[in-house]
Amino acid sequence: MSADAKQQAAALGRIPSGLFVLTLQRGEAETGMLASWVQQCSFSPPAISVAVKPARDIARLLTSGSDFTLNILDDTQTDMIVHFGRGFDLNQPAFEELSVTRGESNGPILQEALAFLTCRVIGRHGGGDHDLFVAEVMDGRILTEGHPMVHIRKSGAHY
Repeated sequence: MSADAKQQAAALGRIPSGLFVLTLQRGEAETGMLASWVQQCSFSPPAISVAVKPARDIARLLTSGSDFTLNILDDTQTDMIVHFGRGFDLNQPAFEELSVTRGESNGPILQEALAFLTCRVIGRHGGGDHDLFVAEVMDGRILTEGHPMVHIRKSGAHY
């Protein structure tokens, strides 16, 4: 990597983002993944954008009109980063030994999360090595007091 490319990657890495766990359930399958590229993108209707690698199993399930849950992590929940960091195949149990609530949303709600949003996919846009999903926020709730986890990368060239 050239010196200019390294400088560009370092500058990109300074864009702060949060850390979230995106969960969903489709029939018997339920899964979750760590997401860092999430941003509110509309006030009315309230909407968010989420970037996901298209090769992930979970991306195939994020079709137009499908629902998912975005769990907003507290700044102390580093255990969730470890647990969800690599992602899960659809046939792997993603929520063993975690306290979750099912049935309130179309994806398990992590009881330890700071807050959650129930979202519905309204668009998907390809480009680069991630697809951008736009989702309308259908519901949301604060679960506990605290501060959201903020992530700043050393380089914008990798996680």
